[in-house]
Amino acid sequence: MTEKITNLAKNTSYFTLALILQKIISFTYFILIARAIGPADLGKYYFAISFTSIFGIFIDIGQSNVLTREIAKRPNESSRLFSSVFLMKLPLALLAILAVYLLINFSAYPEITRQLVYLSMLCMALDSFTLTFFAVSRGFHNLKYESIASVIFQLIVFIVILAVLKFDLGLRWLMMSLVLASLYNVIFSFYILKKKWGLKINWRPDKVLIKSILIVSLPFAIYAIFQRLYMYFDSVLLSLFAGDHQVGIYQIPFKIIFALQFLPMAFVASLFPALSSYWQNNRQQLAITFERAMNYLIIISLPVAVGGIVLADKIVAIFKSGYHDAILPLGITMAAIIFIFLNFPVGSLLNACDRQKTNTINMGITLAASLILNLIFIPRLGAVGASLTVLFTNFLMFVLSMLVVPRITKYNYKKIIIMLVKSSLAVAVMGAVGYYLKNQLNLFLTITLAGASYFAALYVLRGFSKEDVLSVYQSFAKKDGNSGIEQIAD
Repeated sequence: MTEKITNLAKNTSYFTLALILQKIISFTYFILIARAIGPADLGKYYFAISFTSIFGIFIDIGQSNVLTREIAKRPNESSRLFSSVFLMKLPLALLAILAVYLLINFSAYPEITRQLVYLSMLCMALDSFTLTFFAVSRGFHNLKYESIASVIFQLIVFIVILAVLKFDLGLRWLMMSLVLASLYNVIFSFYILKKKWGLKINWRPDKVLIKSILIVSLPFAIYAIFQRLYMYFDSVLLSLFAGDHQVGIYQIPFKIIFALQFLPMAFVASLFPALSSYWQNNRQQLAITFERAMNYLIIISLPVAVGGIVLADKIVAIFKSGYHDAILPLGITMAAIIFIFLNFPVGSLLNACDRQKTNTINMGITLAASLILNLIFIPRLGAVGASLTVLFTNFLMFVLSMLVVPRITKYNYKKIIIMLVKSSLAVAVMGAVGYYLKNQLNLFLTITLAGASYFAALYVLRGFSKEDVLSVYQSFAKKDGNSGIEQIAD
């Protein structure tokens, strides 16, 4: 038991560190690409990625999640389970590739866009098999190799992109950076599969096992399809109705909020197992933990959102003058950060407390709303319309999920409202400081001083205490392997 707890702590540490590093690296090379090629070419580049990413989910359809879970339960059957999933993926990969090829060739897109889609299609297939290979490692409670590989992947992309930009090799070689990194990842993950876990592919299909995996993976598949469509379909619609320039403009807010999500993702990595445990053993502690998780993410999300809105023009200036039209979409999308962050603990609570179907239904409703709003807004407003949809639909997802929470746990909503009021007052101070300083100091100093003013104001308002700071520090410094959120809640 002690060994399992230690492994959990190590996995959380590996995952969190890798998540932070890969977000930093990927956002850095995104800035370099955006500055070098301009909105229109950036739009072509990310349209290809968005288009193929949608089809990528039809290769996996949830089997990797099932593979991890089943290997964790039945490690002695890992070879049978892996072989069955692998054999399922081969025809699915071929069908997905064929679908992408036919759709893009029946479209009116120019040759360069089609070539970018072909290269991205290759990445899509390779990444899907990498996901399966690392799903085996996850089943054996090991995230070390996957974490290392994810950082090396980003470093390969970064290095190749530097060379491409230096020698002006064009969009095709920018996409080739992803192909080379994906090729490394699939080779490395397969090597780990064979050398570390000793698994081989059994080419004789186990039809009974394949059928059972397909049945079990169906709920995972539906949610994953909804989520993937929600994430990427707006870029495809922008390309169809507004053109490459608007896709490129939209990528500025999209990439910024995507990069910022490492904050709640790292937090929830520790939160989920704690909530799962308390759901089974301690319902009172479940409520307390949920309340504190919401409070902490309110404290984090409000300054990030308001700071992004106030400094939107200065942030966009990093990408050169061609992206001036991204200021308003960025401001709108930053407002959505509050709901994006808070959806993480709420979604984790639902999943931890056996409400996966509710989560899937909520995601389906949100996706439907997203499609309708995008079809209304994008032809009229372009990237601004897509950003408004992000704001409205994340708010909708938050409301739908919060309506379910009282049926799970009797939490003290008044504590959360009090924290929201205190944080709002503190963030008003921060916003004023940021607005005053942004034209007098550089962006880094403005963010630093505005952030300091926020936490000073929040401390004065008793939004947190010295004991809270010490508790958070101890939760990360603790050596016995307990989840950080568990100690904070105790």
